[in-house]
Amino acid sequence: MASITPKMLPLHCARYIKSLDSTFLQRSRPSIAAINAFLFPTSTSSPTSSNRSFTTTTPLQKRDPAGHRRFGRVGRHQVRHPRYNRGPYHPHQPPKPSDPSSREFIPGPFTSERLWDHYNDTIAADMMTLAYTHSAPHAVEKPPKDRLRKWEGDSPYFENRPRRGPRGKDYLPLTHRPITFRNVPRLEEIVFHCFSDASTLNPLAIRVAIMAAQSITGSKANLHVAKATVAAWKVKKDQQIAVTCRMSGPSMYRFLATCIDVVMPRIKEYKGVKGTTGDRSGNLSFGFEPEVVAQFPEIEVNYDMYPAKMIPGCHITCKTTATSDRDARMLLTAFGVPFYGKIKSY
Repeated sequence: MASITPKMLPLHCARYIKSLDSTFLQRSRPSIAAINAFLFPTSTSSPTSSNRSFTTTTPLQKRDPAGHRRFGRVGRHQVRHPRYNRGPYHPHQPPKPSDPSSREFIPGPFTSERLWDHYNDTIAADMMTLAYTHSAPHAVEKPPKDRLRKWEGDSPYFENRPRRGPRGKDYLPLTHRPITFRNVPRLEEIVFHCFSDASTLNPLAIRVAIMAAQSITGSKANLHVAKATVAAWKVKKDQQIAVTCRMSGPSMYRFLATCIDVVMPRIKEYKGVKGTTGDRSGNLSFGFEPEVVAQFPEIEVNYDMYPAKMIPGCHITCKTTATSDRDARMLLTAFGVPFYGKIKSY
């Protein structure tokens, strides 16, 4: 009987033959019957026959793990997706951040924050009722007012020149959008910023600010260096002097709840946040002294780990989706942040 080669076999048999030792094929040169007997063994005794003996054992076939791994299907957990997104036309596309195999996947949330539930259950509906702007279905909206100024004069160069910006400002403020059920103001991000005065004299003080900021916020801290030398403040160029942490999602509501329920009630004769705070774009800021920062539960539990004279103060900026400070102030008031003094009307 003529000998055969792997090319004469079906695809699945050829792959299995290639995984065998090449010397076995060269020396033995098996026949078709021998290969069929090796690939598809037949047993003379049936497991259900009465002649089955518990003392005899059937030898198992030899398995090649390397060959099976080479030709087998790769599992999802073994695929390493690309680190960067190289465009929509690249053959290897990274999965969505919600996919567990993604590099950007963050498990959770495991708990539901109280402020987030309070916003969805009560605050959102109340704010839409208080600030709702009704318009008839067939009402004609007024055209928006032109906020850019025209060039005045008879010069021919004014014909196609772009219009001038607002008087006294270098930017256009946000336009107020009517509040409906589609754009109810909500909290978008909280920025925790610390400036370490002690770091100008002791470079190790910035490490204390980093540990305190990361312990309080639970987010990674970003360092900031001085852009120029200021002799009055004893600040040198390229010196690390400040730390910033950004929070969003559950950690943001957890931090705000800690400030409202734990930190602010501990401050003696605390009036609240100034009513004049804001940038007219829905972002409100307030701050705490170093003595107040030391009263955060994350600092108190390991107070001996932080040098008392190196704990810095902080500035907290609450970024909202509101287009005016009035709506942003209404949102924080509903959360429980107190305000005092003159309240802006915009």
